[in-house]
Amino acid sequence: MSTNRGDRGMATRFQQALQQAEKSRDPSIIAGLFHEGARLTNLGGDHGTDATKFWQIYLEQFSGIRSEFVAEVTSEGSAALEWRSRGKLADGRPVDYRGLSLIDFNEDGVTSFRAYTTARFSCVMVWRNRLSSLESTR
Repeated sequence: MSTNRGDRGMATRFQQALQQAEKSRDPSIIAGLFHEGARLTNLGGDHGTDATKFWQIYLEQFSGIRSEFVAEVTSEGSAALEWRSRGKLADGRPVDYRGLSLIDFNEDGVTSFRAYTTARFSCVMVWRNRLSSLESTR
């Protein structure tokens, strides 16, 4: 894994927390790193500031998933993490895709998260449908 000088602590914590959340299917593990009010976005759009809901929806897309981090660039207050995720979608179809996550952080935790993927499955529709169903229950 390549790195630049900077604050690797949060980048490492993020990687470990994501892998633990994927293994245990517990979104609170990764959500616990996020500062209240942190913005979360991906190719499905802007997902607001509820980190637990964001990561719950992510995990629900898969019956199993494992992300491996292949490169990182860190600086004071930000990190770019390149990864590859492999597993199975909730309907049993295999999935293997790559992406890049950009995180901004301060001493209180992650303040912004942006993810860009090469996903061939319809992640945009999955996210939109899931968010719509969650909002209709409010």
